Amino acid sequence: MSSKAIFYHAGCPVCVAAEDHVAEAIDRSRYDVEVVHLGNDKERIAEAEAAGVKSVPALVLEGAPFHINFGASISDLK
Repeated sequence: MSSKAIFYHAGCPVCVAAEDHVAEAIDRSRYDVEVVHLGNDKERIAEAEAAGVKSVPALVLEGAPFHINFGASISDLK
C-alpha cells in the first residue's frame, strides 16, 4: 500500500523546477503522487492551507507539509 504525496505549485519557474526535480524524484512504489497546480485549481487552495501549506512549491507527505524554495505565498494565490 502506498502513502499519499501531494505536490502543490502555482506554475511559476521556481515551482516548475521543483516539480521537475523533487516531485519526479519521489519513489512511486512508496507514494501515490498527485500534482496540484493551484493557479488552475483555485478551489483546492483551502485544502492546501488546511494541510499546512504556507507557500508554493510545497510537498505534503503523509499529511506533513514541506516547503521547497519560495515561489509564492499561498495568500497571493487567492
